[in-house]
Formats: sequence, C-alpha cells, structure tokens
Amino acid sequence: MLIRLFLLLTLLLPSFAGAATILVYGDSLSAGYGLARGEDWAQLLAQRLREKKLDYTVANASISGETTLGGANRIEQTLKNHRPAITILALGANDGLRGSDLDAMRRNLERIIDAAQKAKSRVIVVGMRIPPNYGQQYTEKFQATFSDIARKRKLPLVPFLLEDFAEKRDYFLPDNLHPTAAAQPLILDTVWKVLVPQLKITNKNK
Repeated sequence: MLIRLFLLLTLLLPSFAGAATILVYGDSLSAGYGLARGEDWAQLLAQRLREKKLDYTVANASISGETTLGGANRIEQTLKNHRPAITILALGANDGLRGSDLDAMRRNLERIIDAAQKAKSRVIVVGMRIPPNYGQQYTEKFQATFSDIARKRKLPLVPFLLEDFAEKRDYFLPDNLHPTAAAQPLILDTVWKVLVPQLKITNKNK
C-alpha cells in the first residue's frame, strides 16, 4: 500500500512543479544599490506576484557596475542556474555612462537575447537614457539601440526604466544616479505594464 502511494505521488509531482521564474538581469539600478534589503524593485515585484497569487518567483541576477559585455559573458551560466520563463534584460546604462562603443553594446545585448531565447525564456528589453555628456549623436544612438533591437527582434519593450521621475532630484540618492527606495515602486509600475501580458502568454504555454 505504501509503495503504491509513493508511486502515485511520484507521478503527480510534475503537476506541482515549482513556480516559473522571472529573471531580472541588470546592473545597480536593478540590484538595489544603496537600498536596504527588500527595497529594490525586483523584490517589490516578487511581493506583488505573491499578493496577486501569480505562480512566479523572481531571481535577481543584477550586479552593480555590470556592463553588457559582463552580462553576455555570464548569461549562459545564469540561465542554467535559474531556468527562467521570462528574462527582463535591463543592461546598458554603464556602457552609456562610459561612452562605450554602441555597436559592441548592441552585439552584447543580442548575445544575451539569443542565449535566453535558446533556453526558451521570453525576453523583455528595458531601455535606458543617459545625460548628453558625449554629445547629441551618441546620446540619441544609445537611446535608439534598445527600441531598435526590440522592434527588429519583435520583443516587448520598456522604453525607459526611470520613466516619469528621471528629472526629479528627490527620487535619487546623493550620487544623482541611483534611485531611492521611494522610486522603486515607480520603477516596478513601469516594468509591470509591459510584464503583465507576458505573464499571460507564459501561463498559456504551461
């Protein structure tokens, strides 16, 4: 009798498999730089998913100071570790702030997208903007890179991670670069609008 029960439970286990994972793959803007534990928007996302009883967990693999090259170099192992159903790709800010080659940035972002899609993870591209330190041409090309990749690859796009508050000094730490805890719910709302339709698509594919 016990053996039969054990076999039955073993057969049923796949039906109760763990929740699907959403991978947040970014830099200090997503890693919670300067914030207390649990205050960053990725943790707020996990909390919202629980409150709405949506069967997802959040893995935040963001690293402060990360560039698209660093992200491209570690994406394979990160995907193996987390096996995400959805990847929120939020890299590029550090490339822009350093005046890096934008064609190289594009190639790195596409490497990450290719790896995620090969791993059957749906990708959301998160756009960024930078101050015009390197001139108008560079600034405009930087901003356009994200929307261009999303359009050509037919991927959902969050146009700007810091939408609606980027020019409001009160929402930033003294370094004028990193958002405060008060800004994190605003970031979440910006990402959430684009994420929700992908949750529905992913659920249909389960």
